[in-house]
Amino acid sequence: MAYPGTPSTEITETIARFSGVDSAWAPNEKVALETAMGAAVGGARSLCCMKHVGLNVAADPLFTAAYTGVNAGLVIVVADDPGMHSSQNEQDSRYYALSAHVPMLEPSDSQEAYDFTRLAFVISEKFDTPVLIRTTTRIAHARSPVQVSEPERPEVRGYAKDAMKYVMMPGMARLRHVQVNEHMKGLSEYGETLPHNRAIPGGKIGVVTSGIAYQYVREALPDASVYKIAMVNPLPIESIRAFAQTVNTLYVAEELEPFIENALKAAGIPVEGKALFSNLGELSANTVAKQLAGRDAEHPDAPALPGRPPVMCPGCPHRAVYYMLNKLKLTATGDIGCYTLGALPPLQGLDTCLCMGASIPMALGMQKARGAEFAKKLVAVIGDSTFLHSGITGLIEAVYTGGVFTVLILDNATTGMTGHQNHPATGFDICGDPAPRVDLETMVRAAGVNSVAVVDPFNLKKLEQTLKTETEKPELSVVICRRPCALIEKTKKAPLHIDADKCRYCKACMKLGCPAIQDTGDKAQIDAGLCSGCGLCPGVCPFGAIQGGAGA
Repeated sequence: MAYPGTPSTEITETIARFSGVDSAWAPNEKVALETAMGAAVGGARSLCCMKHVGLNVAADPLFTAAYTGVNAGLVIVVADDPGMHSSQNEQDSRYYALSAHVPMLEPSDSQEAYDFTRLAFVISEKFDTPVLIRTTTRIAHARSPVQVSEPERPEVRGYAKDAMKYVMMPGMARLRHVQVNEHMKGLSEYGETLPHNRAIPGGKIGVVTSGIAYQYVREALPDASVYKIAMVNPLPIESIRAFAQTVNTLYVAEELEPFIENALKAAGIPVEGKALFSNLGELSANTVAKQLAGRDAEHPDAPALPGRPPVMCPGCPHRAVYYMLNKLKLTATGDIGCYTLGALPPLQGLDTCLCMGASIPMALGMQKARGAEFAKKLVAVIGDSTFLHSGITGLIEAVYTGGVFTVLILDNATTGMTGHQNHPATGFDICGDPAPRVDLETMVRAAGVNSVAVVDPFNLKKLEQTLKTETEKPELSVVICRRPCALIEKTKKAPLHIDADKCRYCKACMKLGCPAIQDTGDKAQIDAGLCSGCGLCPGVCPFGAIQGGAGA
């Protein structure tokens, strides 16, 4: 079970290809983990995957699942994103393992990702606990040969009613908390002899590390002594203490927070870490070499690559919405998805972006701070998948407490930013087979919204009139901007072109921010290789210079 989230998405997409495995997309990570937990209690091994911010959503069941324990094994893969390649923050999920009192494994390559997953199920069942596996963007997106073992096909375990174990009322939870502590003691002893935690002898410089940082250390310092940690919670403190006595100087190389460093210092082991390495962004072999060996590990002639900021695709239905928000000078609270790119120039259509589902509650809060008159120029923007993930409760709250702004649900019929996964409102399941479809209009009305409109955003005149009408209403309204993602449409449309004789170089078309429209210095032109033929740009050209294509 999973909700798509880069860099964890491909795990579930790959599992779905295997027969005999029941896999599905969930509306959000909390539901995914609760479903996986139910399967584990019911006797079937289960795996749940999410990115780091998804673990925030799933933290509620995680902490209590540590108390109840499991029946069959439960493994939770969390993918951190140092460097924020596709995330709104950096966070270190190792602290979730520490705080929730659950073990965490951290693989350093594809082979270990495979091996540690098998090991995690063993640990889960041996110690009656969920097990976290932490990966990062570099590991999650790596590709390398893996030697596979014979598949295990464990029988579904028997289930027995046990309220003292699985019903976490205060009286039961107090007893289970004691059991959690006992499990962690056992895991600490187990970790000290776990062969996957290993000391690699070398020189008198010692480095303690884990995950992808291990690869950087081995590349940058091939002659150093290295202690490679496989289980980062609980840490094998005594084994590391023994390792420290074999070297003159001990360092910790780890990405993000000083998790290992602080634990070693608390145990009285002299070590240096974040005094040399930042807690911002990723490490690299070059960073390790510079800080610990005083040399540059990168090729001196390596060219500096130009920046490539993300942009909405040619033909993206969201572009029309942001063009209109900008034109009407509306304040827009945003959400998480490819439509977040509408905050960038030249569209500049978003004012805020906090987390999944925050757009509607934030608009409600802004209305409460600035009044109903301000709300006439206030909209909340959220995608169809994100609305199902965590937008519904915000909409209910807005109805319940007197919201009078407008919500725009950008329905592009997919979970776009993570690679076009299906969700409950698409009508298809994880394998692309037909599935029951949530009707967004019916759901919105059921939440108490009386004013609901549906519009094709590429019909700019209707979009503009709809937004003007709905934002003026003294009540909460919802506009569903419905047009499929340009990348899932099956029909190929002829590219448009600009008649140079009619172009007055007013740059109105450039305000769309479409990568297919280019400024030559005295005229605008359309790159036929990039143009999707969506037909949006003719609607913004006041001189009729943009021609061809299928139109809206």
